[in-house]
Amino acid sequence: MMTVLAASAGSAAAGGTATHAAGGVTSLVQSVDWLAIAPPTLAAVFALIVLVADLFLSERRKPLLGWISVLGLVLAGLSLLPLLKGDRTTFCLTARPEVCSYEADHFALVVQLLVLGGALLTALLSVNPIKDEKLPGGEFWFLLLSSAAGAALLPASRDLATLVIALEVASLPAFALVGIRRGDRLSSEAALKFFLSSVTATAVMLLGVSFVYAATGSMHLAQVAEALTQPDPRLDVLAKAGVALTLVGFAFKTAAAPFHFWVPDTYVGAPLPVAAYLSVVGKAVGFSGLIVVTVKAFPSYSDVWGPVLAVLAALTMTVGNVAALRQRPDRAHSAVRLLAWSSVGQAGYLLVPIASAAYSDDAAHAIGSTVAYALMYAAVNLGAFAVAALVARTHPGNRIADYRGLYAAHPVYALALGFFLLCLAGLPPGIIGLFAKVTVFSAAVDAGLAWLAVVMAVNVVIALYYYLQWTAVLFRAPEGASEGAPEGEVRPARPRIPAPLATAVGLTALVGIALSGAPQLVLRFASGALL
Repeated sequence: MMTVLAASAGSAAAGGTATHAAGGVTSLVQSVDWLAIAPPTLAAVFALIVLVADLFLSERRKPLLGWISVLGLVLAGLSLLPLLKGDRTTFCLTARPEVCSYEADHFALVVQLLVLGGALLTALLSVNPIKDEKLPGGEFWFLLLSSAAGAALLPASRDLATLVIALEVASLPAFALVGIRRGDRLSSEAALKFFLSSVTATAVMLLGVSFVYAATGSMHLAQVAEALTQPDPRLDVLAKAGVALTLVGFAFKTAAAPFHFWVPDTYVGAPLPVAAYLSVVGKAVGFSGLIVVTVKAFPSYSDVWGPVLAVLAALTMTVGNVAALRQRPDRAHSAVRLLAWSSVGQAGYLLVPIASAAYSDDAAHAIGSTVAYALMYAAVNLGAFAVAALVARTHPGNRIADYRGLYAAHPVYALALGFFLLCLAGLPPGIIGLFAKVTVFSAAVDAGLAWLAVVMAVNVVIALYYYLQWTAVLFRAPEGASEGAPEGEVRPARPRIPAPLATAVGLTALVGIALSGAPQLVLRFASGALL
């Protein structure tokens, strides 16, 4: 299915059909490099396998669908290994083989690793909630794998048609995942708000894509870049409007202000694993799309998108951090809502290097900074959501105050959450968080955006307060706890922690600790992510 869509998109983006040299016979047949498209294809294939298997498995054996999905995501991740040997392209124009609709370069592989890793951890977090909340397992796993397939397709897309298709394949299943708790008012309201705002952003983006196509006569990013180098003066305003509007859809997916208003209610209303998925994989979709269109298609119009993204970065980090500052443990505020506003603030930091690429002579360093920060953010933010899922098993309201005494009940998990929060704050021992923030900060300074660096520094200080406040709550004694248990009193048994949830917390903690021990490896790995 994805191959057909990509081939059709590639042919459409060519502005016509391929013709054989002899006889001028029209042909839509294109050669397919199956190894190059293996990661998104495997995710899509396993989505279909789960959907069909759901029809034949009895209710008692439905949990097998979750492990089939985990297997599919693991295999999709392993399919990235053969692609490390060099860039591969497919769905290319017959007249110009260097112009392709799909390119598995280093940038695409890094983002696909982030996407598939995030989807795998989401799957581990989802195994028990599906059973406990009696969610429709077959539909859930099909939607998760389908969304992951679209998210993995997007960073390798090299024409505007395929980009739009990938964005919608990633987004449409996400709407259903948010509202999958049937009969839950909050879930339905969150899904509706997410859907309506996303559809509006997509409509604006499609208008921008049509403007770009009208101004350049092509939808392939390489040809668009060539056409915009010396545009027709009569179409210059149209092209600039198209560039600005095209960025709107991706800005929405990144939760950049003022396109962020859907985030808090959507995260709170969605099942917790879905909120974790949106906070990481949803952002990866938006940022990879922004990077691809700005660096690959619109480099000659950096004077248009550079200032816009710089202002969006400053506005986003300020709005997110100030709103998160209002979430207090003494007012029964939700921990998930705090993570939602935190993710908006983190999106502002992620936008800084992309904006810096418009002003910097070293765009590789700028883009590498965004990718390095995204890798750090994905690991520790998923870890924070994993511990939140643990707390939600005994405190469904998941208020910040519910984390009081977590160290007394589960010291290892309290220490893990404290480590994740310190990474997000950029404080030791979360060295990787500090390293990532310094890298982003230096990208702004090197690009001459001193004002943006100052705004970022102020926001980092603001964020310290609410991250440290939440960390302190973990180590306080539970309300009403006595100094010691009376002699002979039997302490209540701790609830058993499901193995998939423990695995998710352990994996994210292991990645965070390993990266904090060797942070230079992240930047070295991400520095090759220039398009």
